[in-house]
Amino acid sequence: MTRILASLAVIICMTVSQVALAAKDSVVVGMRLEPPGLDPTMGAAAAISQITLYNIFEGLTRIDERGEVGPGLATSWTVSDDLKSFTFNLRKNVKFADGTDFDSGDVKFTFERNAGEKSTNKRKGRFENMASIDTPEPHTVVITLKEANPLLLFNLGESTGVIVAPESAESNATNPVGTGPFKFVKWTKGDSVVLEKNASYRAPDAIRLNRVTFKFVGDANAQVAAMMAGDVDVFPRIGALETLQQFENDSRFQVLQGTTEGETVLSTNNKRKPLNDARVRCAIAHALNRQEIIDGSEFGYATPIGSHFPPHHPAYVDLTDLRGHDLDKARALLEEAGYGGGLELTLQLPPPEYARRSGEIIAAQLAKVGIKVAIENVQWARWLDVVYKQKNYDLSIVSHVEPNDINIYANPEYYFQYDDQGFRDIIAKADTALDSGERYAYLRDAQRKLAEDCVNGFLFQLAKAGVARRELKGLWQNWPMFVNDMAAVYWED
Repeated sequence: MTRILASLAVIICMTVSQVALAAKDSVVVGMRLEPPGLDPTMGAAAAISQITLYNIFEGLTRIDERGEVGPGLATSWTVSDDLKSFTFNLRKNVKFADGTDFDSGDVKFTFERNAGEKSTNKRKGRFENMASIDTPEPHTVVITLKEANPLLLFNLGESTGVIVAPESAESNATNPVGTGPFKFVKWTKGDSVVLEKNASYRAPDAIRLNRVTFKFVGDANAQVAAMMAGDVDVFPRIGALETLQQFENDSRFQVLQGTTEGETVLSTNNKRKPLNDARVRCAIAHALNRQEIIDGSEFGYATPIGSHFPPHHPAYVDLTDLRGHDLDKARALLEEAGYGGGLELTLQLPPPEYARRSGEIIAAQLAKVGIKVAIENVQWARWLDVVYKQKNYDLSIVSHVEPNDINIYANPEYYFQYDDQGFRDIIAKADTALDSGERYAYLRDAQRKLAEDCVNGFLFQLAKAGVARRELKGLWQNWPMFVNDMAAVYWED
C-alpha cells in the first residue's frame, strides 16, 4: 500500500510538472470583442488585427511598440526624393503557413486586390494611389505612386497592408494563411481562436511560445474572474478599469499602462437632420463634460481631446477649450437652430465598456440642455452593419484605433458623412507634403477644422490599461496599433 501511494505521488508530481511545463510554452490572451472574420485586408474591425497582425500575417514593413518602422517581409528599401517611387528588397526563403513560397508576385497580387473593384479594404485609397507595382525579379518590388505619400512605409506595416497569397486569399476570413510566426488552428465561435507555432516560419527558434489562445470574455467582471482564476494569462486592455489597483496590489500580476491611438468620439451622422446643422452639433459639443465622462467611464485612465488626434503626437493641438463645457452656449445654439424646445435623438452603443458607460453619462449631460437621448445597446455585428455600413443612426460612441487616421474625415462616404471640400484640401496637402514640419502644420489646420465644425463630439484618448501574470514578458506597454504581437512573448523562469 505504501508503494502504491508513493507511486501515485510520483505520478501526480509528474503530471503537475508536465502541466506547469506546458503552461510555459502557451498563453491565453483575453479579448473583449470577437472579430467578424480573420482577414485584416477585407474587414474593418480592430479585433481582427488584434489576433492576426504580426502573428499570422506580415507586411512589407513592421511597426514596433514605439511606433517606429522597421523591416518586415522587406529587409530594406530605397525611396525617391519625390516620395513617389519605393523599391523593396524582399526576404528570401519565406513560406506561407501552407508551404507555398512568398515572392514579389504575392505583393503585387495583394495590393492590386486591395485596390480592386470588389475590395472592402478600409484603406483602399492607399492602394488606388499606386500607379504601378512592378516585379522585376522574385525578391524585388517597385511601387510607383500617383501622389507622394510620406507615410507609405508606416502604412504598409498596418493590418490593411499585410501580404496574402492568391492560393489562400479567398478563405482567409475563416482559415487565415500568412507568413507569420504562428498558424491558425481553429476558431470556436463565441469562445476562442487558437494559433500554434508555424513550422514554416523563417526563424522558428526565435519564437518561444508553441500555442496562443485568444479567449473572448465580454463581461468586465468575468474578465477579472478569469484573471484571478488563472484561466486567462493577459488582458491587454481590461474592461474593469476600477480593478487596476486591486491587480497592482497583488504580487501575482503586473499592470501595463501606456498610450493608444484610440480617439474615442461621440460619432455623429452629419447628413441626418437635425445633425446636419453645425449649430446643433456644436450645442452637443458644448453640453459634454469630458472630465466627468472620463472619471465615470474610464476611472480617470484617459486623456481629454478636442479633435481627432492623439495627444502624444508632435503635431497635436490642444483644442479642448474651443468647444468646452458650456451649458448656456449649448442652449443658445439650440435656440438659434430652432430647437429651443428640445429634440430627440437615438444613441446606438456597441459592446465595449467605454461606450456603454460613456453613453449613459452623455445621455444625462445632453438632457440638461433639452436633448432627449434614447439609448440602444447593440452587438458588434449589428453596429458594423447598421451604423458603419448603412449609416442608419443619429449618434454612437466608438474608439477609432488606427494610427494617422484623421484623413477618414476626407471621405464623405465614411459613416460620419462629413462632406467638406476645405477639409479635403487640407488633408491632400498634408498627405503629399515632403517636409515633416509642413505636414504637421497642415495636420494642425485639419484638427482645428474638425473642432470648429463640431463634426463629432471628441471625448478622450483611450488608455492602454492591461493586466498580465507577472512572469509573462515581452508584452507591449503601448499600442501604436491595436496589436497583440506574441512573437517576442515568453514566460520568465
